[in-house]
Amino acid sequence: MSQGDERPRVLSGVQPTGKLHLGNYVGALSQWAENLDRYDNFFCVVDLHALTIPEAVDAAELYAKSREVAALYIASGIDPERSTIFIQSHVRAHSELMWILGCVTPLGWLQRMTQFKSKSGQVESIGSGLLCYPVLQAADILLYEADFVPVGEDQKQHIELTRDIAQRFNHLFGETLKPPQPMIRKSGARVMGFDDPEQKMSKSRAMVAAGHAVGLLDPPDRIKKTIMRAVTDTENEVRFDHASPGVFNLLQLYEVLTGESRADIESRFEGKGYGHLKKQAVEVVVAALEPIQERYREISADPDHLDEVLARGAERAATVADAVLRRCQERTGLRRASAA
Repeated sequence: MSQGDERPRVLSGVQPTGKLHLGNYVGALSQWAENLDRYDNFFCVVDLHALTIPEAVDAAELYAKSREVAALYIASGIDPERSTIFIQSHVRAHSELMWILGCVTPLGWLQRMTQFKSKSGQVESIGSGLLCYPVLQAADILLYEADFVPVGEDQKQHIELTRDIAQRFNHLFGETLKPPQPMIRKSGARVMGFDDPEQKMSKSRAMVAAGHAVGLLDPPDRIKKTIMRAVTDTENEVRFDHASPGVFNLLQLYEVLTGESRADIESRFEGKGYGHLKKQAVEVVVAALEPIQERYREISADPDHLDEVLARGAERAATVADAVLRRCQERTGLRRASAA
């Protein structure tokens, strides 16, 4: 992106683990694609975050998954000519700024993070990366002086921590880092699992639990099987304001993917029951994913071109990130201050 770009800047990323699913598309990728011209966009594949539980890492799989996620970015409508797409580890400033920010982040802040509390109880040995990855996430955001970070309601805590870290750094060393704001989609930002509508749709659970999620690369027959098995209730009344979690999840997906108003949707399904709602949801989801899958196959057939796109993206990203890192290094005495 040009240095003279005055649009607000957006930064976001997806970890290359598990299976990208419909929730990722509705809550993130589609939103990114819709706003390509409104914002100066930086989208990364956050592969360094995948190392927080090293016992679960397969090197070849991580490498392949990183490129799969990048290809799905593009296939979902995120034009690399109108945005900056790159792999996190290809820009060294992420790791370097993380150390600096980690040194100014109180331990108590990290121990209070919700995801650390939940994930640390799932492993026998806790690595420091699991504790400190929110600092890396803060570095990811602050390196690009992002105005907004698209997140779900459940991820606001991470943006609040990023703001706290930036403000603490600025208090200690002078105004240097720009605190970001969260960008939360009003509808569809938190898509729930079809098998358990009380739990957010999960990339990791999508890999092991049949019926949990629709993967972006799932064939139509699997999509149909997953949605038709979705948990609902016994009432069979299709209304947003009286819907159980499972029914509301289906209605919300239909709303976001079709763009229809809630009044029109309720009128469409009045008296027709959940079976009809599910069949219509299948049609809408298959139609939404078909062009994404076709474009993904085209991109995957030319891996050299994808690598070129990611190399250009990393070069663009480094231009911005290195400038911010240098300022932080100068403020902390790690570099000689530039002449005024």
